[in-house]
Amino acid sequence: MGDENKKVFRTKIKGSVEAIWRELTKTDSPQQAVFNALMVNTGFHTGAAVQMRTADRRRTLVVGEVLEYDPPRRFAHTFRFTQFDDAPCTVIYELFPQGDGVVEVTLTVENIPHGTRTAKEMDQGGTNILANLKSVVETGTVPFGTRVMYAMFGVMGFVLPKRTLAENWPLQDRDAG
Repeated sequence: MGDENKKVFRTKIKGSVEAIWRELTKTDSPQQAVFNALMVNTGFHTGAAVQMRTADRRRTLVVGEVLEYDPPRRFAHTFRFTQFDDAPCTVIYELFPQGDGVVEVTLTVENIPHGTRTAKEMDQGGTNILANLKSVVETGTVPFGTRVMYAMFGVMGFVLPKRTLAENWPLQDRDAG
């Protein structure tokens, strides 16, 4: 029996730790590995606000705060979908160089609120993120089907609930008042 409130996903990627780290933490362009969302944040220090927004920045899909940032080894942050009222969970990325240009990447999601829509999304989300990360680092892009899905996301943004509008989610550090 596993822990229903924790999911662990792993993959091995042929590429540099730096390339993988960049894709997971970049803020200057959408993260192809993470549903083509744009990471917007107030920094990478403990307590810094972090959000995942649509590429056009009009919608905030995820909010959280940085818990740990240890480049290029470990990045942990809280994670809450803005369209659900579920409690936040914790997302942890860990990179382990294996030699010969291979890096094992572990994505752990902890404190998943059991029986929620967040839990349902997390069942497949981790698998998709790591598969896309592997593709981006090894080939420079995500698979064709994923690119089509991302294009549909861009066209269908209007169907997201109004509560996801970016103006409803001001970006500020936990300690910034």
